[in-house]
Amino acid sequence: MNKYDRLEEITKLVNQKGTVRTNEIVEELNVSDMTVRRDLAELEEKGLLTKIHGGARSNSTFQIKEKSHQEKHTENIEEKRAVARKAVNLIEENDTIFLGPGTTIELLAQLIERESLTVITNCFPVFQILFEKRSLNFKVYLLGGEMRELTESFVGEMTNTLLKTKRFSKMFFSSNGVKDGLAMTSSIEEAYTQQIALSHSLEKYLLIDSSKIGKDDFSSFCELRELNAVLTDNNDMEKKEKIESYVEVIS
Repeated sequence: MNKYDRLEEITKLVNQKGTVRTNEIVEELNVSDMTVRRDLAELEEKGLLTKIHGGARSNSTFQIKEKSHQEKHTENIEEKRAVARKAVNLIEENDTIFLGPGTTIELLAQLIERESLTVITNCFPVFQILFEKRSLNFKVYLLGGEMRELTESFVGEMTNTLLKTKRFSKMFFSSNGVKDGLAMTSSIEEAYTQQIALSHSLEKYLLIDSSKIGKDDFSSFCELRELNAVLTDNNDMEKKEKIESYVEVIS
């Protein structure tokens, strides 16, 4: 096995397992400990994994640091737009919908053009977009409370108390990761607010670009099997198949 095949196999192994020990790679590839250490250093330099004590951790399986709203605006924008275009077709006249936080949901908000609609959101940027579209029959409500600066969304007791009194025909939301049939986010507070909205919605749609599939995060807040559908892009059919066993996938 040449060096490039070896690097590819190590990357594949680390991404499949999440974390892998150096001695596992030594046994799997039948190479020396020193060779594996050099390979791991090279792969870390390329940003494909992170070296940890005694092995390596995949960069694609766990979101170590939650990205800011501004950082997310620059990632996978075309894929997110494609997902938003699919989602907007599910919104009908006279719906009452809840929109969660996230850049994909913002892109959805930009596309919404309806004569009669009621929108409730806890995300300030989403509210700002839709506020410009309001009319006599197009109503937009922002749930206040404590704002998380990273996502510019409102959470906490005040938000949740207001949310518990509302009911929605449809909910559109996103997540930081989807793995093992669960949608995940970085904040317990945000997860709880999302759970309340989900429990008060007749139809539930998760909007994610395919880079989120296979990623872990700190707090899971819903099972995919509880949703009507997951909307994603067509960039990675293998990832798409991972979630089709849990829920309908629209791509």
